[in-house]
Amino acid sequence: MNAIQTEPVTLSKQLWDVSETGLLTLYCRAIESQSANPILVDGKAVEIANRLRPVLKASERAGLRRLARDKINQTLVVHIALRAKKYDDIARDFLGRNPKGVIVNLGCGMDSRFFRIDDGHLLFFDLDLPEMIDCKRQFFEENERYCMIGASVFDAAWMDQIEAVGQRPVLFMAEGLFMYLDPDKVRALVPALQARFPGSELVCEVCNRRWLNPWLSWMIRSKLQGSLQMGAGAVFSFGISDSREMETWGPGIQFLEDWSYFESNHPKLGMLKWMGKIKSMRRMQWTVHYRLGA
Repeated sequence: MNAIQTEPVTLSKQLWDVSETGLLTLYCRAIESQSANPILVDGKAVEIANRLRPVLKASERAGLRRLARDKINQTLVVHIALRAKKYDDIARDFLGRNPKGVIVNLGCGMDSRFFRIDDGHLLFFDLDLPEMIDCKRQFFEENERYCMIGASVFDAAWMDQIEAVGQRPVLFMAEGLFMYLDPDKVRALVPALQARFPGSELVCEVCNRRWLNPWLSWMIRSKLQGSLQMGAGAVFSFGISDSREMETWGPGIQFLEDWSYFESNHPKLGMLKWMGKIKSMRRMQWTVHYRLGA
C-alpha cells in the first residue's frame, strides 16, 4: 500500500529552515511507539526515523543530530503522543459519523495518520509546504484514497482539489500548526474554509493569547527552543482567549468540544497531571473542535 523506497534519502536546506519541528514530532512518535506500554503505535514513524538517522547524524544542526540519537525531552514525547492519539480518535469518531468522510491534514509534516486510521473507505489529503511534501514523497506513496498536496495553507488554490471530490463531509485537522502562523491570516482562513465547505468540521490546536505578551512569550519561546529542543521557528504567534472565541469570527461557526492533554490523566504524565488541575495551565495550549455551519 505504501512501500518504502530504497533510494538514498535527500533533504533540502529549505526543509531544515522551516520544517525541523515536523521531524521532531516524527521522532517523538517513533520513540513512544517503541516504549513500554506505548500511548500509540506508529510503525511508519519508526521506519522513517530509522531511515533518516544517518542523514541527521551528518547534519550541521545540533538539534537534528540530537534527533538522530533520540535525545528528546520525555515530556515532549508524551505530549506529542497523547495529542496524536487524541487527533486519531477524533478522526475515527468523524468517520464513524460520516462513513464517506474526507479528512484534510493541514500542516501535516511527517505525520502518518492516514495509515493509522484508514478504514478502507477514507479519502485523505496531506497538506504542507512543497519542501516538506517533497521529503514526504520519499517515504509515502499516494493511492486512490491518499493524496499529498504541496502548498501553503493560505494558498486557496489547494481547496479546489478538495472540492473536486464532490459533496462529502470534510474534517480539517490542524495539529500543532495554527499557533505558529500569522494571526490575521488564521482569522481569514477559518471563514474561508466555512465558505467553501459549509457544514465541515475543524479541529485545531491553539494557545492562550495571554502567553503572547512580550514577557510570557519570551518564557514560552525559551521553553520550546530550550528544554523542549524545538527549532528556531518554534515561536507562538496566534492565540485565542477561550474555546468559544472562534464562534465570533462569523455566523454558523459552532464550538463542539475542547481538550487538553492534561485531561487524559495518562500515567506517563507523571507529576504533570497535577498541573492540569490549574485552570490557567490546562488552557495554556489545547485543542478546540468546531462545526463550520452554513
